[in-house]
Amino acid sequence: MKGNLLKLFTLAMVAVCCFTAGCGSSGGTKPRAKELSGTIAANGSTSMEKVIGILSESFMSKHKAVKITYDATGSGTGIEAAAAGRCDIGLSSRDLKDKEKVMGLKSQTLARDGIAIIVNNEAKIKDLTLQQVSDIFAGKITDWKSIDGRSGVFACIGREAASGTRDGFESITKTKGKCKLTQELTSTGAVIEAVKNNPNAIGYASFAAINVRSGVKVLTVEGVSCTPENIANGSYKVQRPFNLIMAEGKELSPQSKAFVEFMFSAEAADLIKKAGAVPLVK
Repeated sequence: MKGNLLKLFTLAMVAVCCFTAGCGSSGGTKPRAKELSGTIAANGSTSMEKVIGILSESFMSKHKAVKITYDATGSGTGIEAAAAGRCDIGLSSRDLKDKEKVMGLKSQTLARDGIAIIVNNEAKIKDLTLQQVSDIFAGKITDWKSIDGRSGVFACIGREAASGTRDGFESITKTKGKCKLTQELTSTGAVIEAVKNNPNAIGYASFAAINVRSGVKVLTVEGVSCTPENIANGSYKVQRPFNLIMAEGKELSPQSKAFVEFMFSAEAADLIKKAGAVPLVK
């Protein structure tokens, strides 16, 4: 009798051990997922710096062994870096051109951003039509007097040729190849600073990069304010996409794949809003 009891007790203990350890049973606990680690290299649009910054910080806070780096070089350079394999994720504030689509690249739109028309705080003007914006940057309107009554020649501030912001602005205003720029700068921040420091300046910049401390005035265009709501509903016409650029057919590293999935989550959408852009995920 004692022998039978001892045998039953032993079998029961073995069953308990198997259950707690998993023992390959379908009812066992699942093995822990491997913790993400390694680096993620991003490269591209200076206009997306604020968005990618807040998303990177959030992702790295959850995955301590992952390091995300971002080289703000401009959309064109980011696209080239993605094609050449110099980065995991390229960032572009414009769509791929036909010559870039054949480079084995794919694009995913993460959010939309307004291109704000900005002037120095001393300017009296509050609104311009899209045609007026076009004529000013094309050099057809050269003096502030015809716009707000004060004397002074327009100082048009814009971006370099590889900029996604410039590409979007010129496409919308139909000024491609026609802009007469006083200064051609390599970053959104530099454009904002130049307009801030020149009473006669007018420029264009990513709305996501402008805040109350920027020291510039954002104009309405045809009476419509550059706001997240108006960008989302399409009533503000001067806008463009924020895109992720990746190599077609090339599998991302586990950490890069997880980061892309995170960027399209509802949690990330709230962060993108905080950064001043308009997420596609609601």
